[in-house]
Formats: sequence, structure tokens, C-alpha cells
Amino acid sequence: MASKKFLIDGNICGERVRLARAMQKPPMRQEDLAREINFRGMDMTKLIISRIEKNQRHVCDGELLMLAKVLGVSMEWLCGEDA
Repeated sequence: MASKKFLIDGNICGERVRLARAMQKPPMRQEDLAREINFRGMDMTKLIISRIEKNQRHVCDGELLMLAKVLGVSMEWLCGEDA
């Protein structure tokens, strides 16, 4: 029997990452988000962002922090809290 590494499937921030990109003026494409994250020193590709938004990939704490910074939102908001 294979052990589960994570307690939940996917992630809880995918929908909010997509929404935060759409809220940018002008809306930010996945390619733009990946480029900005790479510019700030973290490796991330359009494919990784796509998989995060489709709830097909987990997000580590460092990635969550970087996504929040680049998108101009809080980590709490990305995780579904209204504040």
C-alpha cells in the first residue's frame, strides 16, 4: 500500500491564484506570473502555475509566499480567507 504524503489532494489556493491574476490591471497571464517569480529568484514555469490553478499540484510555503507577494495579496487570502 502506497503511503500518502499529503492529507488533502491538490491545494487550497488554486482558485484564488487564478482570481488574483484576473484582478491585476491589466490581467496577468500565467506566463507573466512565472516570469515575475523567476525574476525574483524562484524557479516556476507556466506549467507549474497551470497545475496549481487546476488543483493538480501542491504548493509549498515558499511558493505560497512568493505568489502572494507577486500578486499583491496576502497568503491568508490565497488560502481562502476573506480578510
